[in-house]
Amino acid sequence: MKRIYTILTCLLFLPLWGGQVGFLRAGIGFRGAWIATVANIDWPSKEAVGDTEKQQKEMIWILDSLHAIGINAIIFQVRPTADALYYSEYEPVSHWLTGKQGVWNSQMSKCENEKISKCFDPLQWTITEAHARNMEVHVWLNPYRVNLAKTDTSEICADHVWRKHRDWFWEYNKQWYFNPGLDVTREWICTIVQDIVQRYDIQAIHMDDYFYPYPAGRQQLPDTATFRLYPRGFTDIHEWRRNNVNMAIREISETIRECKDSVEFGISPFGVWRNASVDSTGSKTQAGITNYDDLYADIRLWIKEGWIDYVLPQLYWEIGKKVADYEVLAHWWANEVRGTKCKLYIGMAPYRLQDTQTTKTTKTTPWQEGNEISRQMDLNRTIPEITGECFYSTRPLLRNPRGVCDSIRNIYSAEDNPKDTFVLPWE
Repeated sequence: MKRIYTILTCLLFLPLWGGQVGFLRAGIGFRGAWIATVANIDWPSKEAVGDTEKQQKEMIWILDSLHAIGINAIIFQVRPTADALYYSEYEPVSHWLTGKQGVWNSQMSKCENEKISKCFDPLQWTITEAHARNMEVHVWLNPYRVNLAKTDTSEICADHVWRKHRDWFWEYNKQWYFNPGLDVTREWICTIVQDIVQRYDIQAIHMDDYFYPYPAGRQQLPDTATFRLYPRGFTDIHEWRRNNVNMAIREISETIRECKDSVEFGISPFGVWRNASVDSTGSKTQAGITNYDDLYADIRLWIKEGWIDYVLPQLYWEIGKKVADYEVLAHWWANEVRGTKCKLYIGMAPYRLQDTQTTKTTKTTPWQEGNEISRQMDLNRTIPEITGECFYSTRPLLRNPRGVCDSIRNIYSAEDNPKDTFVLPWE
């Protein structure tokens, strides 16, 4: 019944969508950048919180700067902690946008009594500006997280679902999460996804590496009671946890396809699926944390089953790193998508580049000499399965450490046909 309702509801919105525009030009791969809003990492700045005019100016600068170096897609975080940087009937506006969760600032308060279309909707406005620059918009959602460890729960507004249905959540390491073992959690997330896909002209729904929380020392996850109540035939709690996430990914994928088949579903997982020391099919790495064993995210299964359209592993290590070699992992992920319909892009870390020596020793790292990002991009072009890359995150990238923006611009400009002339806003 739920599936039938979803299909019928989505069909009602078909006349509003129009034709899907193809933003990535033929022969040009995915060139992305993450725009993180959690804790005001990239946008808006803390100085622009609650100020629509400043927020718009900052986003224009970001989009112009990214476009100038050849970026053709943004991954825009609009749901960092079960809140919204867009107009939502289900979740409150984010305090990282307005200063107080659930309360629109004075410049937006008129929207309470007017149609949304007449007001400043940060997501809709950004989509319009990005599309005007021929850039895709991938909407980035965090599925389970409710708050950050440093966030006082008193800041969570009265209308938040966490206040209304506390039994849907559990706390771990001073943070609250939707309980992945409950059916209502998947239903809620799918409702959020359906709402966004129906109302906005986006090119993808995107999720990163935050599924089950990263392990915090010896703290145990508080889900044994849920496991006993709803084992669903499982006797191993670890297998049960993986199945919880598997079901969520499958149902999100189905929701997107039922609403608008042209919208993709992408995942940007932690860079290591599993170490070969515990699974011969894993990568030759020695990572202390893995997707499969610690985050309960079986990315390999999602690729195989066709639940996701692209995978964007976060390979934030240098070429030659002993415990997690960028080159080893790039080839491992390439092998995983080979023969499937899933596209492979690589998540890269310009935030790690350092212009000056910051350690007390005279030894330098690959991030302090030459340009590690440029070396990695050159390597990517030797692996046919890699058809794009994405940079984390926007503000560190646009500071141009070690001339990385110039390197990216030169690489992309050389690949374009005909060549575009990129002019950086600060030149």
